[in-house]
Amino acid sequence: MGEAVQVPVDHLDVRAVRHRLERSVAALGEMLRDGQLDVRADSCGFEVELDLVDSLGRPRLVNPTVLRSLARRDVQAELSQFNLELNLDPRPLHGDVLRRLDEELTGALAAVSAVAQAVGATAMAVGTLPTLHAEDLTVEHLSENPRYALLDSALARARRGVVHLDIMGPERLTMTTSSIAVQAAATSLQVHLQVTPDDFARFYNAAQAVSPVLVAVSGNARFLLGHRLWHETRIPLIEQSLDIRTRAERASPALHPPRVWFGDRWVASPLDVLGDNVRRMPPLLPLVETADPLDELHSGQVPSLHDLRLHNGTVWRWNRPVYDVQHDHPHLRIENRVIPSGPTGTDMAANSAFYLGLVRAVADRARPLSDVLDFDGVAADLRAAARYGPAALLWWVDGDRPVRRPADRLVLDTLLPLAAEGLRAWRVDEADVSRYLGVVADRVAGRATGSEWQDRTVARLEAQGVPREAALRETVRRYVAQARTGAPVHTWD
Repeated sequence: MGEAVQVPVDHLDVRAVRHRLERSVAALGEMLRDGQLDVRADSCGFEVELDLVDSLGRPRLVNPTVLRSLARRDVQAELSQFNLELNLDPRPLHGDVLRRLDEELTGALAAVSAVAQAVGATAMAVGTLPTLHAEDLTVEHLSENPRYALLDSALARARRGVVHLDIMGPERLTMTTSSIAVQAAATSLQVHLQVTPDDFARFYNAAQAVSPVLVAVSGNARFLLGHRLWHETRIPLIEQSLDIRTRAERASPALHPPRVWFGDRWVASPLDVLGDNVRRMPPLLPLVETADPLDELHSGQVPSLHDLRLHNGTVWRWNRPVYDVQHDHPHLRIENRVIPSGPTGTDMAANSAFYLGLVRAVADRARPLSDVLDFDGVAADLRAAARYGPAALLWWVDGDRPVRRPADRLVLDTLLPLAAEGLRAWRVDEADVSRYLGVVADRVAGRATGSEWQDRTVARLEAQGVPREAALRETVRRYVAQARTGAPVHTWD
């Protein structure tokens, strides 16, 4: 959910925060101009959000106990007490990076489950937990970390009302809530790619261009609050639950963009994105730093830009630009946020392989896709992919001409070979290129994403006369059992 701080929201001085944010953007602009950002690249990091469930597939609100027993620095609390987050250290993007990612994810899931077993729980990686009820998604169940209560207060103050969810799929879900706790229903795999300042724009635009097809092939969020909804229901859930605009503001998106945002244009610089976040998004959190970022920079220090980073964490772009400082080295990353969690370590390594290979190949194109594809069409494709999965019609290019094709054919005929080229450009081991892109190919060819497996399983149970809630619980139980084997979802019975 982004960074937050232990400062009362009532202390928010909007003018002072805006001034500090503008000074932060100016400092970043000087650093970019003077070449003061790290030019090392070719590294990536990963965050994975998990759910804790009981033997009946219901959420288990025990993350404080599990964390104390687990005692791992790479696992921490997420939004609700049935959520955890796994943070994997950045690593070079070459060699056996995919195989090691698979092993680390599989090992971490097993380690969390082994510890959670003592309190009647197991770890599950899924885009939306099918067995959630509305009463599971309330402020009382937020994790103990005070940043979540602070962010909840900040959003409530800015929203001036309640959240209305209205998601129309094969079935329709409507819901009213007053808390960000509903966000706990959505769990993701977030891929962080470090890039050089000069390469930022082409990689960022490439990440935007490939996001719809990523969603189409990785869907794992079919059911929410008992309803069969989109292929990747996380997308509308996150967009709607964090939309704090009034009805009048939503009618003027150019003046009042949503805080969960794909953007509205291709970019030419990291300042296009971070500057937009400052200019167009009202601040939610108060100041936490006393030092002026430009003064720090001019005195020879590396500015942390902590206030800018906090503000950036309250703008949930599907591809989020990240400024960070590690070991006194300031750098830029692109955080891709469209991929759901799960189902297995192998599936998540395969989704990461597809993204990392495709984004490299697209960024390396002689003629950028941003010169050919209409941005609004790509933005619309993200929602089409979330709704229809591999059956969605998506825009791509044929030579230098835009074409529209079904996602499954586009992936199998064009994008998997392109992703293979990109992974070879990163110097990933050839055996792993074949293995993990092969997982994506088999999943798409067999129409066997996590969402499609859930859909078929629930449908079979209901055809046998099992009521919906019992069918969802049995589906989660089978999902956990199958995932424990480590076999990718397209091989599940």
